[in-house]
Amino acid sequence: MSPDVRTPVAAAPPGAVAEADAPARRRPRGVRAPKITATRVLLIVLWLGSWELSASTFLDPFYYSKPSAIGGRIVDWFTSGTAFGSIWEQMAVTLEEAVAGFVIGSLAGVVLGVLLGRGRFLAEVCAPFIKAANAIPRIVLASLFVIWFGLGMQSKVATAVVLVFFAVFFNAFQGAREVDKTLIDNARILGAGPRQILTTIVLPSATSWILASLHVAFGFALIGAIVGEYTGADKGLGLLINHAQGTFDSAGIYAGMIIITVMALLAEWLLTLLERRLLAWRPPSIATEARI
Repeated sequence: MSPDVRTPVAAAPPGAVAEADAPARRRPRGVRAPKITATRVLLIVLWLGSWELSASTFLDPFYYSKPSAIGGRIVDWFTSGTAFGSIWEQMAVTLEEAVAGFVIGSLAGVVLGVLLGRGRFLAEVCAPFIKAANAIPRIVLASLFVIWFGLGMQSKVATAVVLVFFAVFFNAFQGAREVDKTLIDNARILGAGPRQILTTIVLPSATSWILASLHVAFGFALIGAIVGEYTGADKGLGLLINHAQGTFDSAGIYAGMIIITVMALLAEWLLTLLERRLLAWRPPSIATEARI
């Protein structure tokens, strides 16, 4: 039998292989993006169209309203104002309350979460109290805050702070616990003190956990502001929704919900930009590239 003769093949440099594979990896996402957007738009159109048709045929629009009436109410609010003044003023009040509650609750959650996450003894002492506080239905506290702080902005901010705090606290606590112990031991061997370990290792490692919680936390801040306004206020989107409910104006309730949703989506977009900027030092991952 003749010996097996193989023709030598020159190996391509790694960079060339990576460059050749890069378009193949990028192409599916670029092709899918328009399809995903078109599908989303189609679903929204079908949903609104079926709702409009149903409200015009067998559903009572007095209870369920319809997209055309809701759109007309939004246009009317932005052009003629509301029963309580300009719609921009109502949005500004709600946004101010939500932002204040978001900032205070996030800072408190990060500070206490990291401190308890790194202090085992303190965490074990405080654990039952934190669990008990977390078990309280915090929405109900809005009525108590109105008694304590009155109908002004303080009661709405307090409700938002309570909702935001626990959402951020538990993520910051877990992020501080998940820090690689080997990194901390190596830093200590090199002479790093507790403050240096906290600022250069613990906080950067917990950043992704904290930022992930902030996306949810701002939604909670808006909920806290709206619930506080719904309980008692003289301005805000929650007051508009409460007034619409009292006058059986279902279109006004939906219109307020849509405006709040748009505000939350804009805040989510800004938080996503902030997250990308703060985590720019991290290498890209498949999970990050595949995020919708």
